[in-house]
Amino acid sequence: MIDISTTYMGLSLRNPLVVSASPLSKSIDNIRRLEDAGVGAIVNYSLFEEQITNEIYELDHYLTVGTESFAESLSYFPNPSESNVGPEEYLEHIHKAKKAVGIPIIGSLNAHSDGGWVTYAKQIQQAGADALELNIYFLATDPLVSSQRVEEIYIDILKAVKMNVTIPVAVKISPFFSSMSNMAVRLDEAGADALVLFNRFYQPDIDLESLTVVPNVLLSTPQALRLPLRWVAILYGHINANLAATGGIHTPEDVIKMIMAGADVTLLCSVLLKNGIDYASEILEGVETWMKEHEYVSISQMRGSMSQKFCANPEAFERANYMKSLRSFHP
Repeated sequence: MIDISTTYMGLSLRNPLVVSASPLSKSIDNIRRLEDAGVGAIVNYSLFEEQITNEIYELDHYLTVGTESFAESLSYFPNPSESNVGPEEYLEHIHKAKKAVGIPIIGSLNAHSDGGWVTYAKQIQQAGADALELNIYFLATDPLVSSQRVEEIYIDILKAVKMNVTIPVAVKISPFFSSMSNMAVRLDEAGADALVLFNRFYQPDIDLESLTVVPNVLLSTPQALRLPLRWVAILYGHINANLAATGGIHTPEDVIKMIMAGADVTLLCSVLLKNGIDYASEILEGVETWMKEHEYVSISQMRGSMSQKFCANPEAFERANYMKSLRSFHP
């Protein structure tokens, strides 16, 4: 009997397939289908503080514009602060998802103010989320902001949230730190229950006809696997926090590689958007088949076996492999 169960942030999962924050979780029907397809847990789509703030500003504008013209209009509309604008829809969605399925539901939060991180984190916990993923999407564009200050922002956000919730907290970070290993250790020491490697900064494009800067979302490709694979393998055994790998995971073999590198779970999104929700069951079947053929009895037996800690050639994950890679390429 092959045991593909795993533990993530203290949560017992039936397998290491976790659906990352995406439109896939915006429908309760989809959440049920994902559970039926066999995934171990679901990260709900992200709650963005900016979206809530913009909705409040818009409501305030439309409820107050022109009210000075007619005295009776001053009391006709409700007070904006009393209107149903805010995270209510998101929180209700988590509540419904928890009632609809038996697998863990993880909230995802992307805030921009100190108060926003804490306030919404507490509300997500109260809605019933089993854990929380902090989707810290901070791009330092101000040349006067030092790298040290950027790192402090991440640490401060994590500490503030951890002081105000009791559910496990994961931090989804980018790879763009001057010392990724040190940053991982600092987040671990600050209380992160898991690190999600890595956040993708979606890059804007330029529309040459309208001469405007436009958003451009590109789904991940299998080639994106290499970056999180490398860092999961390097960090395994050096921190207490769980490691979640995301980006470029499209096949059963990708899942196996990440587990062997040291990941506790692997996050899927693009491959399910491309191939459909039911493809998750095919990935699981492929993982079990490979494990059986190679005589592995459990996920825990595989985990970290190909990490830098246990690799016969640890330098394969470092710069020494750079020259070898270049020499091995023959066009």
